[in-house]
Amino acid sequence: MSFELHPPREVIFGPGVFARAGEIAAGLGTRALVVTGASALREREGPNEGTAPGGSPLARLAAQLHASGVGVVRYLVRGEPTTAIADEGTRVALASRCDCVIGLGGGSVLDAAKAISGLMTNGGDALDYLEIVGKGRAIESSAAPFLAIPTTAGTGSEATKNAVLTEPRARVKVSMRSPLLLPAVALVDPELTFSLPAPLTASTGLDALTQLLEAAISTRANPMTDLFALDGIARSARALGRALRDPHDAAAREDLALASLQGGLALANAGLGAVHGIAAPLGGRHPVPHGVACAVLLPAVFETNLRALRERDPGGPGLARVTRASEILVSSWRDADGAAADETDGDAPDAAAALLHRLVASCRLPGLASFGVGRADVPPLAEASLRASSMRGNPIALTAPEIETAIATAL
Repeated sequence: MSFELHPPREVIFGPGVFARAGEIAAGLGTRALVVTGASALREREGPNEGTAPGGSPLARLAAQLHASGVGVVRYLVRGEPTTAIADEGTRVALASRCDCVIGLGGGSVLDAAKAISGLMTNGGDALDYLEIVGKGRAIESSAAPFLAIPTTAGTGSEATKNAVLTEPRARVKVSMRSPLLLPAVALVDPELTFSLPAPLTASTGLDALTQLLEAAISTRANPMTDLFALDGIARSARALGRALRDPHDAAAREDLALASLQGGLALANAGLGAVHGIAAPLGGRHPVPHGVACAVLLPAVFETNLRALRERDPGGPGLARVTRASEILVSSWRDADGAAADETDGDAPDAAAALLHRLVASCRLPGLASFGVGRADVPPLAEASLRASSMRGNPIALTAPEIETAIATAL
């Protein structure tokens, strides 16, 4: 047995911990580049209190930083981050003499902020450090101190060592990746997710579940990552439906926020699989939000993996891992939502596949065709997916035709 574990330097989790952001930031620097997106501009709604005093998370953060004597330079990220956004943000940070970075938002914001923090201290452009399409240069210097504050519960980027960026010219999403990019502090407050609209709760929640499942069945999974992945699967399964029915269900929001954090910790150390392998070129070629891509691909890819394992490696560790993860998913879902007996009885992996189809369908997310993905796009997407780094963690090597079938099912 051999593995490495790279967590953030410090994780602070719990309802209300956002109130500590100012004091934490003051320990990281004196002038912060505050990277935000649209989610940080929402008014926070508590479970029983309506709109919370102080307005949006960004307004509340700015007030805290002012009170703590930390200067603020704002940088807005619209949509998913590109190499150009990371490069521009770095120029703003350096020109403004920022000495730390705060990311307040969803996964796109945190990835952009993480990339900027690394570029601030290592020099050059994002393409110098990108894998696959860039120069792949090693990050040698510790990133500028980075405080990650997620306002969604999906990517777990607050706990990962990679920053996912789109390179438009190559039409693909790829990563800057190094333990030196890990946030100095991950500050996770479930209350910041209360005002997430239902579609975003669904897509981010399913993204987190995808990451947990893929980390649990990865070829690089180990006992430490299993602690995060398997508990996170149970939390996702019991909480997502409840949060969609009642956005102010504090216990469900807490479970989803913790599951997202656990997903980040698990994937950062165990890797991912075919869903994210497909999502990388898909997101680079078509305007499909990452969470939606993962959500609609998950049931078909899960079934594809299950079929391939049964046919080509029935006695191997991959199928055993799929079975264990499926048992946890099915039992937790049944306990929380009372799933129909015909969908949860019998073989656990088959029951899990049925439940994933049911869950994704209930969220009413648009298929890939809604974003312009057509049948002619499927073969080149499958070929590009085979080159994605996430594919290395898949429990079995899939063929191009198998990947094509999975993508076509998600259209």
